[in-house]
Amino acid sequence: MRGSGNTIVVIPTYNAAKTLQRVYDDIPKDCVDEIIVVDDCSTDDTRTVARSLPVTLIEHETNMGYGGNQKTCYRTALEHGADHVIMIHGDYQYDARMIPACIEILELGICDVILGNRIRTRKEALEGGMPALKYMANRGLTIVENILAGQNLGEWHSGFRAYDRRVLEGVPFEHNGDDFVFDTQFLVESVHFGFRLGDVPVPVRYFDEASSISLGDSSIYALKTLQTFLEWYAHLLGIRRSVRFSPLEPAD
Repeated sequence: MRGSGNTIVVIPTYNAAKTLQRVYDDIPKDCVDEIIVVDDCSTDDTRTVARSLPVTLIEHETNMGYGGNQKTCYRTALEHGADHVIMIHGDYQYDARMIPACIEILELGICDVILGNRIRTRKEALEGGMPALKYMANRGLTIVENILAGQNLGEWHSGFRAYDRRVLEGVPFEHNGDDFVFDTQFLVESVHFGFRLGDVPVPVRYFDEASSISLGDSSIYALKTLQTFLEWYAHLLGIRRSVRFSPLEPAD
């Protein structure tokens, strides 16, 4: 059932030709007003698949990176009048059927930011195909992040997220990195500006076509995550001001 606000789903894609159709098919169309696909210069047939679907397609002319892709997603959703924005990766790791539950939570005012939690139990995560090393890294980093941010999220590293419009208008995400650390920076900023974070369970889906960052990139991501918290604490203590944790200037 359609909610009371304008709900837009954004799908950042890169080489998602084998999975994009499945993501689209799972989206409950009766509760969504628009689906926006932003392709970041895929080298496969992602754009061909997207053009065959009734979606708004934006094609980057140069590769902007994972964070850069999301910036385009959110900027466009705001321009199109979104009250609620659902971001879901195009690799089919996340279950789009949970979108109505997220919309209801946002509309009830229970949370401002909602993440899909793939890790309800260790057994389920591993049987769903999550590599053991990735599971341990996810759990360890999430524990540290929860302690540092005063939160209790099941995981901080989800590619399924729902936002109230006020979050996207209040978080200075344009100043975030263009790589994978964008996600952590966005969540820390959300905590800093007083938005309420929560999560919903989503099934684990790991398979050959699903994208996953390499071990080397994961290590860099972990270091940048910790650097984000250092930057935040330095700002809170007045040691060094950060534009990421400063209120946005009113638009002219």
